[in-house]
This record gives sequence, structure tokens and C-alpha cells, in this order.
Amino acid sequence: MGRGLSLKKRYTVDLAEIMRLYETNYAKLLPLLPKSDEVGDSCAYQVFDHAYRITIIESTRYTTLIELQQSDDNALPDYMHPHLKIRLYHDARVAEVCSAQQISRLKPRYDYPNMRMHQQDEKHQVNRFLGDWLVYCLKNGISKQSVC
Repeated sequence: MGRGLSLKKRYTVDLAEIMRLYETNYAKLLPLLPKSDEVGDSCAYQVFDHAYRITIIESTRYTTLIELQQSDDNALPDYMHPHLKIRLYHDARVAEVCSAQQISRLKPRYDYPNMRMHQQDEKHQVNRFLGDWLVYCLKNGISKQSVC
């Protein structure tokens, strides 16, 4: 190999690491979910100056699909507010982000560069963002309703 020439290592999904992330996100989400798993049920939270809502979109025997979104009425455009759809797999006790912002279906890995300029590990980054956001909410948030 010549000088100054470097081979870029292709991104590979670290399955063990992402499964740990899914498991911790599941555990962090449980206390924030509405008490009932009926479709349409929701909980609202205030975290400093921001309002967030978790809504049950779909509920089956083994999975629940929720929508997590910032619900502030401020002047920011919608694409600047967090908006995630997350599937919880109750038998495996994991939570996976299925869609985020304008990405309707997250792939485990993207070639780079790509048309939409997604990062190679976009799915991992979005799930890590969820984990960070959940820690932030659990430490600083309060329920906006007396009963969720």
C-alpha cells in the first residue's frame, strides 16, 4: 500500500451493542408510557420549556408501536422537533426506533454517500438519540397530567 493511501473500513452493525441499546431504551421507556396500552392513549410531559407527547399507535399481544413527538407551539418548523415512531417488543424486552423525522423506514446500514446523505450508522445514531433523550426526560421531566 502506497503512502497517503488509506482503505476506508466498511461500516458493519455491532449486533450486541445495538441490542444492549434496544434493551436499555425499553427499560427507560416503560415508566413514561401511558398506563393503558389502548390505541390513542397518550401521556404528556414538560421538560423545562418543551412539551412532549407519547401516544400509543398500535397495540398487539407482543408489540406496541408508539409515537414520541415534541408538541411545543413555538415558532420552530416541524422538522426541527423530535418525532419518532418506536416499536416495543415485549417478549424480547427491546425498543427499536422504526422511523425518525422524515425517514419513514430506517435501514441498519447505509452506503455513503447516498442520495439523502444518511450516515452509515443512521439507525444506531437515532436509537442512541432516543436513549439520551429518555435519560434527559427521566431526570428533568414532569408529567403534565395527574394521571397518564
